[in-house]
Amino acid sequence: MPHVRITAGLVAGLIAGGAFAAPAAPAASAAGPDVTRHQAQIDKIVAEISPKRIESYIRKLVSFETRHTMSETESDTRGIGAARRWIKSELERCGAGKLQVAFDSHIAPVSARISRPTEIVNVVATLPGTQEAAKDRLYVVSGHYDSRNTDVMDATGKAPGANDDASGTAAVMEMACVMAKHQFDATLVFMAVAAEEQGLLGAGHWARQARANNLNVAGMLNNDIIGSSRADDGRVDNKQVRLFAQSIPATKEMSEAVRQLVATGGENDSITRQLARHVKEQGERYVKGFKVNVIQRHDRYLRGGDHMPFLEQGYAALRFTVPNEDFAHQHQNLRTEDGKVYGDLIDFVDFDYAAKVTKVNAAALASLALAPAAPKDVKVRTAGLTNDTTLVWAANAEPDVAGYRIVWRETTAAQWEGAKYVGNVLEATVKLSKDNYFFGVQAVDKDGNVSPATYPLPLR
Repeated sequence: MPHVRITAGLVAGLIAGGAFAAPAAPAASAAGPDVTRHQAQIDKIVAEISPKRIESYIRKLVSFETRHTMSETESDTRGIGAARRWIKSELERCGAGKLQVAFDSHIAPVSARISRPTEIVNVVATLPGTQEAAKDRLYVVSGHYDSRNTDVMDATGKAPGANDDASGTAAVMEMACVMAKHQFDATLVFMAVAAEEQGLLGAGHWARQARANNLNVAGMLNNDIIGSSRADDGRVDNKQVRLFAQSIPATKEMSEAVRQLVATGGENDSITRQLARHVKEQGERYVKGFKVNVIQRHDRYLRGGDHMPFLEQGYAALRFTVPNEDFAHQHQNLRTEDGKVYGDLIDFVDFDYAAKVTKVNAAALASLALAPAAPKDVKVRTAGLTNDTTLVWAANAEPDVAGYRIVWRETTAAQWEGAKYVGNVLEATVKLSKDNYFFGVQAVDKDGNVSPATYPLPLR
């Protein structure tokens, strides 16, 4: 099967080709739209996410025996080539012409985890946005479909990769198939990426191309190891998921924007942390009784995943993963020792739990793609000493924006604690001191869809 490279031009064409006239939104009330009510469209999407379909996707991926990056590509039943062709055909089938599905490939040279030049192939399904002012804004969700054994270079041994990361791939496929039935203002990109285990190669290629082509990736969600609710000591925790969110990047040189963030104490207000606040709020709103536990690290201690190449390119990116990893069922050869079973087998996957995490993802993505963009050029006036705080910002381009909302929290709080709708204005004052609180500005549309917040930098 020929591989189609997804370029910036192709993505732009898909977005343009999928544009439809957006329905007129109802007028906002004087007090502003209700940003706390459930959106019927999101409720419908969340309700349709199916544990049974997720199970079927994981079982099919496991049936290829190994999906190692350097495994065989000619067989129709075994290896990574068969896996990627099946993923693509399934997305084409369920997308019913709404999803634009293609391979994104490149050749990886020999490196520490690549023993020969190898074609790395991502499967990318794009659902174009329908609003002219928002369709170039992209939200990406990914899982990696490659797998590995104890020896990361073992390309022939059985490596089912049920939890790591058939679970994340199945979540992405389920979201793509369900959400393809709906329309969104912004564009959604669903990716099954390759070569995560060999060094984040598939995601890294796509992220670098996105930056080189100046794509507006407004947020990225990575799902990696989301299928198990049982810890290594037998404890079951099926009521929460970890969401890893980076503060400021660990680079040798600070950008001017990062420097101002640090200078004003805004280390906890990076674009990734703002995205995490939105995902937590929306995920917990639509998936009752399930907690999104934001971990204030870019990933597990000194470890990483496919969101990291996006962070390196300056995009907001997050990682979902289970509350407790069981390392006997991760990166292990299949075997039984002293009565203990080792290996990433489907027997250890909790499909209902994986579906809950998928629902959180879907709710967050839908809310982001229906809402306006986060406001730009948000500043706090500093010309005079005052105990009030005055914020200014640039107007959003979306035609259905009803107005703006100022949010705030105490300096020790993780989530927003207070909010005030200020109307369709570009400047507002709140009677709280910038010394004592952190602020943000959100855009609100006429349906009550609200953007992530933007942290204000000082107006010099």
